[in-house]
Amino acid sequence: MEVIFQSGGARVLLQASLPDEAVGMAWLGQAGFALRHAGRRWLIDPYLSDHLARKYAGTEFPHERMMPPPVNAEEIRDLDLVLCSHRHSDHMDPGSLPILAANNPDCRFVVPRAELESATNIGLPVARLTPANAGDTIRVSDAIAIHVLPSAHETIKVNERGEHHFLGFILKLGGLMLYHSGDCVVYDGLPERLRSWRIDLALLPVNGRGRGVPGNMTFAEAHALCRAARIPVLVLHHFGLFAFNTVDPAELQREITAVGPGVTCLLPTVECHWLFSASSRRPQQHQP
Repeated sequence: MEVIFQSGGARVLLQASLPDEAVGMAWLGQAGFALRHAGRRWLIDPYLSDHLARKYAGTEFPHERMMPPPVNAEEIRDLDLVLCSHRHSDHMDPGSLPILAANNPDCRFVVPRAELESATNIGLPVARLTPANAGDTIRVSDAIAIHVLPSAHETIKVNERGEHHFLGFILKLGGLMLYHSGDCVVYDGLPERLRSWRIDLALLPVNGRGRGVPGNMTFAEAHALCRAARIPVLVLHHFGLFAFNTVDPAELQREITAVGPGVTCLLPTVECHWLFSASSRRPQQHQP
């Protein structure tokens, strides 16, 4: 797989002209990403507001942003799909999703079936919701599909109907297989499940656990998962947004350097985006 770094973040990516076969990706902060492929524009877990800062002002966990949104929800047009891995507001954002829905009338929103009521309560139109559960496959086109997996934030959680509250997504984007785990720790069977899909690129949270809120993998655990599942490229996320629930990017860079070759580890910033091509499973990096 070829990995090309480009200057400019999500705003540039969403407006750029890309080859149909390329997959473009930009980090939105936290677990959020913008994706482009085959003329389509997607967002995963976009948190583009200050909803949580207002909700938790003056509390133990104030949720004040350490970085501004790289693009405002009001700016985004021609959006085709938004994926929300779970109900937490930094993944299913009451401050930006209704704006995206209003400004993008053809956009659909994939949400956990267990959280369908939560999605309608924040103002998403029922007719444009696609409820999903672990085991589902959502066909977008002949070349694009979404395979839904369970996630564990820190545990597997299901409702009385057996519907999962925390989801991960395997995206088939042409010849590229991309895994976004949502908020997740490594649970029994996950490495084997991912290995069977031959994932090219994993987007994994690395802020760890033990901060008084539900946690995620550490970098070491995310890296070990990629090695066990034979995933050649790891994109780190879920850091740098809330001071009480982050990990130092400089420490992440030291850990990346220490592990050496085997898995290509990408530490995102909101000032750049990447173009991926599925020409080979061996990652080759080019930087302007």
